[in-house]
Amino acid sequence: MDMSTLDRGQITLLGSSFCVMLSMHFTVQLLSQHLFYWKNPKEQKAIIIIILMAPIYAIDSFVGLLDIRGSKAFFMFLDSIKECYEALVIAKFLALMYSYLNISISKNIVPDGIKGREIQHSFPMTLFQPRTFRLNHHTLKLLKYWTWQFVIIRPLCSILMITLQLLGMYPTWVSWTFTIILNISVSLALYSLVVFYHVFAKELEPHKPLAKFMCIKGIVFFCFWQGVVLDILAAVGIIKSHHFWLDVEHIEQAIQNVLVCLEMVVFSVLQQYAYHVSPYSGDVEAKMRFKKNE
Repeated sequence: MDMSTLDRGQITLLGSSFCVMLSMHFTVQLLSQHLFYWKNPKEQKAIIIIILMAPIYAIDSFVGLLDIRGSKAFFMFLDSIKECYEALVIAKFLALMYSYLNISISKNIVPDGIKGREIQHSFPMTLFQPRTFRLNHHTLKLLKYWTWQFVIIRPLCSILMITLQLLGMYPTWVSWTFTIILNISVSLALYSLVVFYHVFAKELEPHKPLAKFMCIKGIVFFCFWQGVVLDILAAVGIIKSHHFWLDVEHIEQAIQNVLVCLEMVVFSVLQQYAYHVSPYSGDVEAKMRFKKNE
């Protein structure tokens, strides 16, 4: 292929497709390792759902590049796919942490060693909950509900938003209403994860929970804040349209999609460390036995 004959749009598509393939390569590599060492289905099912987040985001963004002049409803649909999957990943991450600690809410299993621990809420949760409470089956169930409410609210809001957009009934105040609802919902879900981590940081340390969580939070963080930065750049006139058939909003969306394709390569590599297969392949046990023998 003669690169000199390609225009900027074609080069962008080619580069983005390469990034998508890289994300898929690293993810499939890690996924196949977990499938090969299939020792703990409960934990590894959650891990597989989590590591698929990077390629799904990359593919979703690449589809947005294929139809750069798509409608608002089209781009809203693509964003909804990413955000609904984000909700599922957050819930599965908490389930993974529960599994590490041998907690089962459905079977009412809470190890005696962790019962009665003190948990302290911070503002603004202290407006709705006691500042201090003790850990028991009820509080663990509450943390689970706070996480799973986002899994339910996110798809429902997406369906309503897309429907209203198609019907032409999506004024600014409706958009802001959905934004506020979703931000409260995701903040509550993430808050429950932070509370859980602070309470069980010592027990979870061998499982590298912070690295695992940062892979999820990093994807969400970059996608959200670079979108905010692009909105500001478009508002002050730095991002401009030089084509009558392409407005600033579509250019902004295209830049966001290209950045996501690039970033997902990085996160798919980081997941190789955070969600490594060694705990299930026997490497970790072998190293522990070796250290004991020394």
